[in-house]
Amino acid sequence: MTTKSGGTAPTFSPPHIGTLILLAGISALAMNVFLPSLPGMAAYFEVDYRLMQLSVALYLGVNAVVQILVGPISDKMGRRPVILTSILLFLLATLGCIFAPNAEVFLFFRMAQAAIAATMVLSRAAVRDIYDTDKAASMIGYVTMGMAVVPMISPAIGGVLDQAFGWQANFWLLVVLGLATYALTYFDFGETAQKSGKTLIAQFREYPELFRSPRFWGYSLASGLASGAFFAYLGGAPFVGTQVYNLDPAVLGLCFSAPAVGYFLGNFVSGRYSTALGVNRMVLWGCVINGGGVAVSLAIAIAGLDNLYTFFGFMTFVGIGNGMAIPNATAGAISVRPHLAGSASGLSGAIMIGGGAGLSAMAGWVLVPGATAVPLLAIMFATAILGLVAIILVIKREKALRL
Repeated sequence: MTTKSGGTAPTFSPPHIGTLILLAGISALAMNVFLPSLPGMAAYFEVDYRLMQLSVALYLGVNAVVQILVGPISDKMGRRPVILTSILLFLLATLGCIFAPNAEVFLFFRMAQAAIAATMVLSRAAVRDIYDTDKAASMIGYVTMGMAVVPMISPAIGGVLDQAFGWQANFWLLVVLGLATYALTYFDFGETAQKSGKTLIAQFREYPELFRSPRFWGYSLASGLASGAFFAYLGGAPFVGTQVYNLDPAVLGLCFSAPAVGYFLGNFVSGRYSTALGVNRMVLWGCVINGGGVAVSLAIAIAGLDNLYTFFGFMTFVGIGNGMAIPNATAGAISVRPHLAGSASGLSGAIMIGGGAGLSAMAGWVLVPGATAVPLLAIMFATAILGLVAIILVIKREKALRL
C-alpha cells in the first residue's frame, strides 16, 4: 500500500467493517473475559471478593474518563493515531496485570487497561464520519452485532482457560489479540475524520454545546440507563452464579453469556430495521424489552422460585433490549451535532460507562454472603425503567417541536 506521497504507510481510506468490529470487540473482551475467574482471583490474592469485584467498577470508571478525553482529541488529531496509541497502552497494562504481585498492583494496571476504550468510541465515531444518522444507526447495529459475539463466547472461554491454566491465561489471550488488532488497524484503518484544526482547549470548550442539547441528554441517558441493567449484571452475576447457584468457573462462563446471545439478536434487529423505523422507535422498544425481562425475573426471584435457568435465561431479554437501544441511542446522540461526532461519541459513552461503573460497584456491595438474586435484580429493574422514561421524554419533546 502507498500514500499520496509515495511512502509505504497504509493508504488513508475508510476501514472495512471487520476492522471496526474487531476494534469494538477487543474493548468488550477486556471487560468481561476474566469475570468467571473473579472468585478464584480473590482467593489467589487472599482478599475479599468485593475488593476483586472493584476490577470491574474501577475499569468502567476510568473507561468513562477515557471516553470523555478521547473524543475531542480524535476530533483534533484524527481517529487513526489515537486508536493505535490506545492499543499500545492497553498491551503494556495487560502485561502489568499478568505479573502483578498483589491485588492493589493488579487493580492499578486493570484501570490502565481502560485505555482500550478509545477503540470502541472511535469505531462508532468512524461510522458516523462515513454515514448519515439512520444509516449510521444501522451500521453501528451491524458493528455491535459482530462485537456481541465476543461477550457471548469470552466468559465461556475465560472459564475454561481459568480451569486449565489459571486466571493469568485470560490476560495472555488479551495480549495476543491486542497485537493482532494493532496490526490489522495499522494496515486497514485509514483516517475517516476531517481534522478540526482547533486546539485541544478549543475542542473541549465545545462540550457545552452538547450539554445544552436536551436531545443529546435524552439519548445518552436512555442508552446509559438501559445498559445500566447489564452493567449491574456484570458486577453481580459472578457472585450470584457461584454463591447462590453454586456454579464452577467453566459453567458460570457459559451461563454468563446469556445477555450476549440476546445482544446479538437485538443488534441484528437494529441493523435490519433502524433505517426503516427510525432511532426513536427502536430505542423505545429496546427499553421495553429490557425492563420486561428483568421484571419477570425479579417477580420469580421474589416468589422464591428462581434457579440458574430463570436467572440467566431472562438475561437474554436484557441483551435483546440493549442490542436495540444502544446502537440507536448512540446514533441519535452523536448526530445531534454532527461536527462534534467524536466528542459526542466519547461523552455519550462516558455517561453510559460511568453510570455502569457505579451500578456495578453497587451490585457488588449489596451482594453480601447469604444474599439472594433479588437485590441485584431490583437494581437492574430500576435502571431499566429510568431508561424507558428518558426515551419517552425525547419522543415527547420532538413531537412538541413539530407542533
